[in-house]
Amino acid sequence: MEFFADYALLIMFILLIAITITGVPLGIAMIVSSVFYLMMSGNDIGLAAENVLNGTFGNFVALAVPLFIFAANIMNAGKVSDRLLTFSLALVGRVPGGLAQVNILTSLIFSGMSGSAISDAAGVGKIITDMMTKDGRYPRGFAGALTATSAVVGPIFPPSIPMVFYALISSTSVGALFLAGVIPALMVCISLGIAVFIMAKVRGFPIENAIPWRALPMAFLRALPALLMPVILLGGIYSGVFTPTEAAAVSAFYALLLATFAYRVLGLRDFWNVVVETVKTTAVVTLVLCGAFIFNYVITVEQLPQGVFEIFSSWNLSPAEFLIVLNILYLIMGCFLDVSTIMLVVTPLFIPSAMLLGIDLNHLGIVLVFNMMIGLITPPYGILLYIIKALNGIPVGEMIKEVWIFLAILIGLLVVFTFSPNLVLWLPRVAGML
Repeated sequence: MEFFADYALLIMFILLIAITITGVPLGIAMIVSSVFYLMMSGNDIGLAAENVLNGTFGNFVALAVPLFIFAANIMNAGKVSDRLLTFSLALVGRVPGGLAQVNILTSLIFSGMSGSAISDAAGVGKIITDMMTKDGRYPRGFAGALTATSAVVGPIFPPSIPMVFYALISSTSVGALFLAGVIPALMVCISLGIAVFIMAKVRGFPIENAIPWRALPMAFLRALPALLMPVILLGGIYSGVFTPTEAAAVSAFYALLLATFAYRVLGLRDFWNVVVETVKTTAVVTLVLCGAFIFNYVITVEQLPQGVFEIFSSWNLSPAEFLIVLNILYLIMGCFLDVSTIMLVVTPLFIPSAMLLGIDLNHLGIVLVFNMMIGLITPPYGILLYIIKALNGIPVGEMIKEVWIFLAILIGLLVVFTFSPNLVLWLPRVAGML
């Protein structure tokens, strides 16, 4: 038994990897391996339940996650994407590569409602991809790759579920993180739009039949209630009317009013399906959070963050060098691990080192969240590519051939955000959040 106590931490990590490889959900794998650690190290296994209860019921910020999920599901079920697409088509459809430009703009607008890249790709992304591939207007691989890439904006532009998770583990302000994501999100969309414009010229992508400018006001009015959601959320948060967690409740309530009364497209059966889907997704997310609370307790007890800091200290890294190493590490992990694993298991190890190096944790949060979003389209894992395949039937191989140019753009922007903290933090500073 003494042998197991000496190597309890190592055995815990081996057990975590072994259980995950068998296909068991990450949350369960973290709970089982952590409880096994408590048993081997002679600790009271009741600490597992204590950390779960304190983490889930004692954390007001965590409540925002299911509410944002609920709002996103209502928006998808309520066919709001149809009105957003019509408005975007009227606005940028006449530009070279019109439907591709619509893809990018609609993803940006929808991201102000969902906070999730997967919701973005599964909702509005499916519709615009079908439009792009109809009658062979765009190559399937290009359409799928662009849809997956534009969905990356979802968790960067507020609201953002990954930023809520980061705030949980770093004790930073959700409101400051939300506002810090605005400029990076806009820069991503502008950069993708310029790239698509050039590719449309070079590859001869079609220009859509221009919707008359006189039709734009009506398209705008039809989309206006949906467009107001991010305005209401951000305005309420930064004016002090409600907290970011309360903003999640407001977004869910507003989405329900919008789909039920303004657009009248959400019936009782649709509402029930939304509730069921939200409960399922929330259960999965909560399970991962519960596992992370126990797992991070073990990491804290074993003083792993201090060990990581000692390693970095021995390398005598400057803050810039630390960020470079961290970005490379996260880009590699993004090829193989999902966002929840990297965020909840790996990220807490590096936060103390970043603090002691004087790196602003809000800036670090934007950089890491953006880095992890790049992982969503990076082969071989690239979960967004597989979602597009499941929804639109586009082979992953065709998308991988087209996604590299977009990956290069995003990595270039990652470098800019990493070394331009003043750019990233300008808005929250102006708003008095920092």
